[in-house]
Order: sequence, then structure tokens, then C-alpha cells
Amino acid sequence: KSNIGHSGPAAGVAGVIKLVMAMRNGVLPQTLHADVPSSQIDWSSGAMRLLTKPVAWSEDRARTGGVSSFGVSGTNAHVLVSSPPPAELPEGSRRRVGLVPWVVSARTKSALEAQATRLQGWLSATKADPVDIGYSLASRVPFKHRAVVIGTTSDELSDGLDATRGTGANPNVSVGVSRNPGPPVFIFPGQGGQWVGMGRQLLAESDVFARAIADCEQALEPWTGWSLGAVLRQDAGAPALETVDIVQPTLFAVMVSLTELWKSYGVIPAAVVGHSQGEVAAACVAGALSLEDAAKIVGIRSKLLATLTNGTMASVLGLSGEQIEGAIAHFDGAVSIAAMNSPESYTISGPPDRLAEAAAELTALGAKVRYVRGATGAGHSSAIDQFRDQVLESFAATVPQAAKVPFFSTVVGDELDTTGLDAAYWYRNL
Repeated sequence: KSNIGHSGPAAGVAGVIKLVMAMRNGVLPQTLHADVPSSQIDWSSGAMRLLTKPVAWSEDRARTGGVSSFGVSGTNAHVLVSSPPPAELPEGSRRRVGLVPWVVSARTKSALEAQATRLQGWLSATKADPVDIGYSLASRVPFKHRAVVIGTTSDELSDGLDATRGTGANPNVSVGVSRNPGPPVFIFPGQGGQWVGMGRQLLAESDVFARAIADCEQALEPWTGWSLGAVLRQDAGAPALETVDIVQPTLFAVMVSLTELWKSYGVIPAAVVGHSQGEVAAACVAGALSLEDAAKIVGIRSKLLATLTNGTMASVLGLSGEQIEGAIAHFDGAVSIAAMNSPESYTISGPPDRLAEAAAELTALGAKVRYVRGATGAGHSSAIDQFRDQVLESFAATVPQAAKVPFFSTVVGDELDTTGLDAAYWYRNL
């Protein structure tokens, strides 16, 4: 009671929590507001004494403590808690994980920053598993101000916590304020999010996903000439998930198939939006394009981009569009902004040597610059002009339909009547 006051029915568990924390930190905390020992207790009959100051708790034997609960209604309980012996996990039993998300939330921006600071300080003093920390954070009640930090190591996660306090741009951190979520919006990304092994487990374990992949493979086959299933399973002799003509059709199929999986669980999109080739998947999911038409667009589109060999693309985080345009102006169009992803997230494209120069200059201005994986050409730039006639001719037979859900175009930046998703639109998308 001297430490936490009268806590009613929570007194017992509060005492257990206090005892476990004392064991974990190796400190017996001071009993507050009790400088003078009570005369109702015979202090001379044993080794019991009042903790008038914090005392280090020795590790030479198991730490053991008792928690008593004496209720006014007659409750009489006493629990002995003892620390377990240290145990090492058997070799091979440790978890191997990739990216770990840490979700932090608070009622105000300042409280969010303060929590990130406390978590960072605690992290520096413990060897806790980042996965365990992530699990505990995710189980907390979410508040309005939120941040998500991802990383593979404690050091990466600690750096991300720095960025939640506005200390600089970090591509592994997202900070924002929640709103009434409403129904879900499905967002379909462009190239760069692929990874070797994506979809492989679902392909083996989910009938819904496997059927959708089979449908996509059948629709893509006339335009690819390789097995989608073999690429996902990483079969011997299958094409590697490296070049644009393999990456984009595979991503398209995975996105469409994941949508079917979500739908089977009752998660239905209220609207869709896509970026770059992800917009083709969005149009297909919305019902604006048939699977066959969408597969044709993706297949031809990816083959055309594969012929662009003297170029590359990179993401730029932490600078505004005006800052980026000013920094690359002296390249006279050789390097250009390919896409605006958010107010401080852009993609640039150009020849490899010029883009490397631009990347160095933007990094010096404080930006985080990363090359887009699998991009061997300067997509979304003037290099695409050479494909205009071929795209318009190849997609002329495309028959767009009215979407079943709202379709938000990243080409025009607004909701769009999908009956206008003709060949000219897909050239603009390219």
C-alpha cells in the first residue's frame, strides 16, 4: 500500500507484478512513507526488517518473495514466487524471423514521443527478444496517435524509435493520427515489394489462393511463356524473380490472388487504388478489367519495360517534390521524378550513371535513397515515349467495364469512371 495505495481487488496481482519486476531488475524497492517501523510488529524475533532504501537482490541463489492478500471480507491468501533457473534454448529451436513490427500509440503526439523515448531507454538496458516486445506492443489498446517501426534487429528498431520523434526521415517508420477506419481500401503497390518465396506457403496451404494463382497462370500464359507456379515455388529451372518481365506478372498474380483470399474471409474492398503496374491489379479486382485483359496488359507491359536496359529507378524519402526538382534540375531531364508516393516519398528514374550522381546529391541533402529492386529501365520517364504506338495498338481491343467498387486513379489523382481505362490510359500509366 505504501507504494501504490489501496488498489482494492487488484491488490494481489499488483503485488505479484511488483515482485516479478523486482526479480527481473535485481532490486528490492524501498517501502515508501514508512521511515519509522510499526510498533505493532516484533522486529527482533527474526531476520525481517523494513526496506528504508533500495537494496540489490543477490543472484547467488533463486530469488524468492511472498505476496500476501488479506481482504476485509475474510480473504486470506499468500503466494510464494521464485525465479526460475536460467535456461538456454536448444540449438536450432530459436525463432528465425525477418522484419519485426513495433506498434506504439498514445493519446497525444508528445505522449507518443515520450513512450518511444522510454521504450528506447528500456531497450538499451535489456536483451529481450524483439519479437516478444513486438507481440506485447501489438496487444496494447491502440490510441489515436500512432507509430509503426519495422526492423530486423534491436539496433534497427532503436533507430526507428528515434525517427518517431522527428529526428529525420526513416523508410522503416510511419507516424500518423488514426481516424475512423471505415471499410477497407485495397492498395496495390508497384514493383519493388517482391521477395523470393512470396506466396509459396499460401500456394501449398490455401486452396482459395492456389485456385486464384492457377487462374492467373492460365491468363498470363499467352504473354509470358513461363510457369507462374514454378516461379513462386522456386522450382529448379524456373526463372529467377529478378527481371521486370518476371517480377511484374508474378506480383500481379499474387496481388489478385491475395484479394481472393481476403474475400473468402469476408474482407471486401470498399475502394481500390494502385500504383504503376499495381493499378492493373486494382482495375481487375474492381471488375473494370477482365482477368484476361489485365493479364495481357501486364504481360506486354513488362516485356516492353524489359527492353529498357540503360536505366534504373530509386525511391527518395524525406524531401519534398520541390526540393527534389530543384536538386535534379541541372540534369536537364536526364533524371526526372517518376512518381509521387506521398508528400515526402518520391521515385526518380534515369540512366544509371546520372541517377547515381543524383542519388549522392539527394543523400547529401538528407534524403534516404534506395534503388528499386528489379528495375533495369527508367520507367515513368521520357524513355517510355518510344512505346506509344505499340501500346496503343496492343491494348486497342481492351474493353473496360464500369467498376463494382470505386476506383481511384494514381494517374489523374482522383476517382475515375473505369469505362475510360482504354489503351490511352494504360499508356499514361506506363
